[in-house]
Amino acid sequence: MKVFLFLRSPLCYTVCSRHYTSSKVRRGLGRFISSKLQTANIKYESFLKRRFPRFFLLYHTFMEGFKMLFHDAKEVKRIKTKMLYEGVKYQDLPYREMEKLRQFRRDLFKAIPLVVISIPPFANYLVFVLMYFFPRQLLIPHFWNPQQQVEFRSLYHSIRTRNHRPILEELEVASHRVKNVQAQACLKSLCDDVRRGANPQVSDILAVRSLFVGPPLGIKRLSVGQMRHISPLLFLTPHLPGFLMGQRLNTHGLELLQLDRALSRLGIHQLNESELRQACYVRGINSYCLGTKQCREWLSRWLQVSSSLKDSEVSLLLHCIVFLSANYPNSPQRC
Repeated sequence: MKVFLFLRSPLCYTVCSRHYTSSKVRRGLGRFISSKLQTANIKYESFLKRRFPRFFLLYHTFMEGFKMLFHDAKEVKRIKTKMLYEGVKYQDLPYREMEKLRQFRRDLFKAIPLVVISIPPFANYLVFVLMYFFPRQLLIPHFWNPQQQVEFRSLYHSIRTRNHRPILEELEVASHRVKNVQAQACLKSLCDDVRRGANPQVSDILAVRSLFVGPPLGIKRLSVGQMRHISPLLFLTPHLPGFLMGQRLNTHGLELLQLDRALSRLGIHQLNESELRQACYVRGINSYCLGTKQCREWLSRWLQVSSSLKDSEVSLLLHCIVFLSANYPNSPQRC
């Protein structure tokens, strides 16, 4: 009864009115400040675009990059939440979510120094200077302009291709340690075909799969020299101790194999052009110099191999980066 009388009293009306008015004022003030900041930002960007067009392009790329990075962070948080509360395992994720997690981890590792530098007041101007002089070394693809996207991807791919011949030479040396005469002949023939400029058949690659499980070419049996040449194929540094390189190659190889299985479940035809080119590029070919039809053809051949491999054969998957991409599409031989 007392509660009812208080709710009907003028005192209660006064308290509630003041609280409502205070909350309404705070919301209105927040909208006012936000509106003023947006207006000031628009004027600032208009001034930069008019007076300093080259700096504006850098500024615009920087801001758009942070927006994309923030959007990816929210998407990764959603995926992680689903894995935590719904009990979804990594290998059971859809292809796009699995690829998002993989790429975000790599991007975040490289982006952390840039984000830390930009935190202090006015430090973003130092970031602009670093972006201008060292965009490839310091920035992730979110902060590259379209011209840099093509240029830097081509440069990174050229670094990969430099390791093709040394890898084939290492395989030829390793073939002398193969005791099975027939398997040794298959491996030598495969390497000779690639070195002559041919695109090997899928069946020729799978014929040597047993050699990439244990010695001499299993993932845990590779020599340090072999690992140093394979690491750049996955954009990994070769300047680490042998045991660390071996662990990283095994981890990234298994991750790539799981991605392939998720992509097989999805189907290549479900990928848009950007996703298709990215999938091919990650697996070793400069897809940005190929047509869409060629990309689908090449990725289909890759999946024919990877879908037949077990986790223990991940070393062969890594070598397929050379077998399948070294001569494509220049050779007249096709599967």
